Amino acid sequence: MIDGAYTLAGALTGFVVGLTGVGGGALMMPILLLLGVPATTAIATDLWFAALTKAVAASIHNGSAQIDWVVVKRLWLGSLPMALLVVVLVSFGAKVQKVGWLTEAIGAVVLITALGMLLAPALRLLARERRLGNPGHFKALQPALTVLSGLVLGLCVALTSVGAGALGSVILLYLYPLRMTPHRLVATDIMHAIPLALVAGLGYLFAGMVDGHMLLSLLVGSIPAVVVGSLMSRRLNGRWIQVLLAFVLLSAGIKMLI
Repeated sequence: MIDGAYTLAGALTGFVVGLTGVGGGALMMPILLLLGVPATTAIATDLWFAALTKAVAASIHNGSAQIDWVVVKRLWLGSLPMALLVVVLVSFGAKVQKVGWLTEAIGAVVLITALGMLLAPALRLLARERRLGNPGHFKALQPALTVLSGLVLGLCVALTSVGAGALGSVILLYLYPLRMTPHRLVATDIMHAIPLALVAGLGYLFAGMVDGHMLLSLLVGSIPAVVVGSLMSRRLNGRWIQVLLAFVLLSAGIKMLI
């Protein structure tokens, strides 16, 4: 039976994901925790929700050839091995369900993500000045820093399900200030997140932590909403939604921490 509260949460998150590329974890995790879902169940289910929802969004964005595959592959070099390591630990008996600091860890990542979203224009301006001021040095560091960023994102996503979209987009804006147009940023960020969420979610799936009923209810809302959001992203600037989302996440992150 479909749960209306989860369907509504899925629709809201799906629309934001389609329009801005962020929110699959950063927005959904606080909502699930506020609805009383245990942290590990929320993480496990949200990873699969994010992967399937973003797969639909990616199919639309790729139609306009916006995905930067060079950047995506660099991120995967760091994020997928790290996520796989966590999968192995979870699959072979790591006591994830007994980790008492999960809610606090999620709150901290959400808070960092929100601050990053608010400061994104300033960070991009700083990076642009460095890129133009010393282009050779900046470009030489880009590949290694992108792989390292992927590693950090892989750890965050595998442990909390948060970071692939919102935090990843901030990182890409800083590392590629000239290369990442708004639409390319959304498409590239979404494509990176899909296999990352799938790999990270495998361990939780094998451990029996994914709530299939909740996942179905979330997807009933998110799939049509992400299609609408993705189509609208070609005509709208989603920055104002990101700012609003950042303030919501600030409140949610502080609430989870205290």
